[in-house]
Amino acid sequence: MIFDDDLTACAQLVERGDPDRFAATMAAPVGARAVLFPIYAFNIEISRAPWVTKEPMIAEMRLQWWTDALEEIASGGVVRRHEVVTSLAHVLDAEAAHQLQRAVEARRWDAYRAPFEDEAGFTAYIEDTSAALLLAAAQALEGAMPEALRDLGYASGLAQFLRAVPELERQGRIPLIDGRLDALRALAQGGLDRLDAARRARGDIPRGARAVALAAWQAGPILQQVAAAPEKVANGTLGQSDARKKARLIWQAATGRW
Repeated sequence: MIFDDDLTACAQLVERGDPDRFAATMAAPVGARAVLFPIYAFNIEISRAPWVTKEPMIAEMRLQWWTDALEEIASGGVVRRHEVVTSLAHVLDAEAAHQLQRAVEARRWDAYRAPFEDEAGFTAYIEDTSAALLLAAAQALEGAMPEALRDLGYASGLAQFLRAVPELERQGRIPLIDGRLDALRALAQGGLDRLDAARRARGDIPRGARAVALAAWQAGPILQQVAAAPEKVANGTLGQSDARKKARLIWQAATGRW
């Protein structure tokens, strides 16, 4: 695998903007990194787009730019020059590009201050902003999008979202359908149930795509914390020490289990 300037820029963007996914990608087989770094760099770009302006219309325009870029990739035509888009064009087929369009569409919620309409809307947001990345990466690596990765992606995305709740509230957003402790405990348990479902279906994930699961390395411990002590969501104390995080990632990379 040769890291050209564009791919190197993607890796550097992930290293600066998403250290946990950077660590997970560096733990993946070398050949998978050319797929994972562009997808995770793309995720940073679209996740930032609604927050760099207070004008929803401008945020919508930024997100539309990414939707259009992915459509260029999917159509197989001329693709605009951009370090992330160019790198994506080297690894995505039409199905993977359309999967990432779901992530762009979901980010439109971030541009506004309205709460989620219902639990279904919340679930769709988590799946489309997290599971879509894993599914697109698996498609790029092995031409398959096993349902186990949708469950795993939901569990991982939910854990990350719950960690972000205090900051979202500081930004004036209403991130939760129900913020009561019992509701948070039930939400975390639902995430753990889907994590268990993904574990039971682990064998459905092609060997060459199993590296994508490394991105979910913290899902179980964080959701277990919420289930046991849901007040940690509000006080922003979810997470593990650097030593425990490193040990868990090493274990997951070595065993292929999560």
